[in-house]
Parts: sequence; structure tokens; C-alpha cells
Amino acid sequence: MQTNIFSGYFGKCHCQGIAVDPVKGYLYYSFTTKLIKSDLNGNIIGSVDHIIGHLGCIDFCDRDGKLYASLEYKNDAIGKGILRALDAKDRSVEDGFYVAIFDVDRINRPDMDAERDGVMRTVYLKTVVDDYSGKTVNGGRVCDHLYGCSGIDGLAIGPDFGNPHGTQQYLHVCYGVYSDTERTDNDYQVILQFEFEDWWEGIAQPLFQDRMHKNGPKEARNKYFLYTGNTTYGVQNMEYDAWTGNYFLCVYPGKKQEFPNYPMFVINGSIAPRREELRGFDTETKGLVLTLQETGLSQNGIHGMDFPHGSTGFYAFGDGRFYASEEFRSPDTGEQATNVRLYRLLTDGPTWSFVRYRENA
Repeated sequence: MQTNIFSGYFGKCHCQGIAVDPVKGYLYYSFTTKLIKSDLNGNIIGSVDHIIGHLGCIDFCDRDGKLYASLEYKNDAIGKGILRALDAKDRSVEDGFYVAIFDVDRINRPDMDAERDGVMRTVYLKTVVDDYSGKTVNGGRVCDHLYGCSGIDGLAIGPDFGNPHGTQQYLHVCYGVYSDTERTDNDYQVILQFEFEDWWEGIAQPLFQDRMHKNGPKEARNKYFLYTGNTTYGVQNMEYDAWTGNYFLCVYPGKKQEFPNYPMFVINGSIAPRREELRGFDTETKGLVLTLQETGLSQNGIHGMDFPHGSTGFYAFGDGRFYASEEFRSPDTGEQATNVRLYRLLTDGPTWSFVRYRENA
């Protein structure tokens, strides 16, 4: 197994996520506005381009052979920055949040078109749109975006919480969360859970970015909350690990000084969610609350890890080994790239930690 895989350089937008098909031997990268397919030596097989939204975290489904990704279109600073990077400032997009599904077997050449080549279908997430566009009162002031919702990013396929090795699989989508240090109702990670097995042949539709469809589930199967303290744009990457039965959440650390602001949190997959009153809300609000795994590192009852990588891509092999993306820019051109490096998780010490394998040893 390769211990370091170089992605190649892909323009102005950085890597958002990685996924692996271990059977066929493919590695996938999301570079914000394009999906890259390579072999496990880093040789490029093909790509899907011409996406003017934010393609985020990705996950490969072993059961149906499709790749799932978070995809968002919005007119905030992130959305406008993407249009600038694509030299498409004159284009406008409608606020919309989707799960993109890729028929990766058909990706066989570079620069395939996301709209015209039949490799991508999308499912509209009304629940996210409602929370993103909603208003609430917190601390006596009117605030945009329920729970601080900035859209979606982290995404993972895996069993239900409380049944870590169950055979039923669900699609989990994490909210992005705005970094607002004046609010107290944005200190949870919010995770939507969906039944998704019939999406490709059922409700998924091609996406035409000038007239975006709204075909999708009316609501999520469940909405879960995880108390971590506010983070900068919420969960960047979510990954289920069969070895521990847990879900790993990679984030950009938050800015509220009363929280530990770890770059990684782990959901204890063996503990079922509990309905509790949520903290920090002006009016009584209850939700299904998940439990953090005790990792040996904690502050004020919040457990986490200090592993600095994974926010731009994280993959679990299910045997204690993980791939983590370590992004960088070309010093000459400024183009974005990443190295995907192999790590092993150690859980038998005083704190959980990752140790990197020696390069291609």
C-alpha cells in the first residue's frame, strides 16, 4: 500500500475530501469545483468539471459502487469566492444544497462535464435550505441561519448511532456552521441522516446549474446534535471507521475561548442518541444528542483529538489505518495540491493519536 500519494496540481481551489475504492483500486479527490479519479499510484484516470458550486466531503459506497458528495450553491463569501476563482463573477446561482451522486465507473477521461456527460445526479436537501434561510432570536438579537447553518460539508455512509456494526447503512450529512462568537446556539455540530439506497434510480436528477431542480426528500430521517463548541464552518470531513465503530469529524478549529477548539472530534458510535434540551438557546429546544468518544484529551467535558490533518480529506480502511490529506500550494504557480499520507490510529495510550507510516516503506 502506498504511504504517500501526490494528487497533482488543480488550480486555485483546495482539496475538500478524499475517498477510496479499495476493491478496484481508485482514489477520488474533491477539489471544490471538480472531482478527480486516480489510481492508487496517483495516475489520473479522469475528472468531472464545470461545477460552479462547492463540492465538499466525499464517500464511496461499497454496496452500489457510487460516490456521494456534499454540494452547495450559495451567495455568501464562500460562494462568491468560488465564482471569482473560476473567473465566473458574472454568473449567479440560487441558494441550494444537494447530495451529488457520481457514477464513477463512467469517469474515464479528463474534463468530463457535470451537466452533460451523465456522470452526476443530485438530490435536493430541503431541510438544509429551510435551516439556512431561517431566522431565530439568540441573546435577544435576531440572527440569520438556524443553528448557525452555513450549508453542508461533512458526509459519511455508515450504520446508525448506537448500532456501530449494524448492516443497515445510512447517509449522514453535516451542517457547515458559521463562526459567530456572539451566538450561543451555534455550539453543536448538526448531522442529518437519510435512507438513500434508492436515490440514484429514484429521486436523483441531473443538475442544470442555471435552473436547479428541487427534487429530494421532504425531511431527514433524523437530525442529530453533537456538542463540541462552535467551529469555523462546521464539519469539513466525516468518516465512519469500522475498526472502532465510531465516526471521526475533522473541523477547522473554532474561535470561542471557552471551548478547547480541537481540530478533530470522535462520535462514540456505540451510544444511542438521547433526547435532551439543547444548550444556548433562548427558548426551550430539544434534540437527539450524540456522545463524544473519550479520547484521553478533554477540556470542560468536551473530548477531542489534536490531530491537525483530515479537514481536507480523511479515509478509514477499517483496520486501524487511515489516509489523511495534507494540502499545499505550488511555490511557483500557487496551484493547489495535496499529499495523501497513511497513518495508524493508536488507542492504547493515555490519549488517542495518529502515527504516520514511513514514506513508501
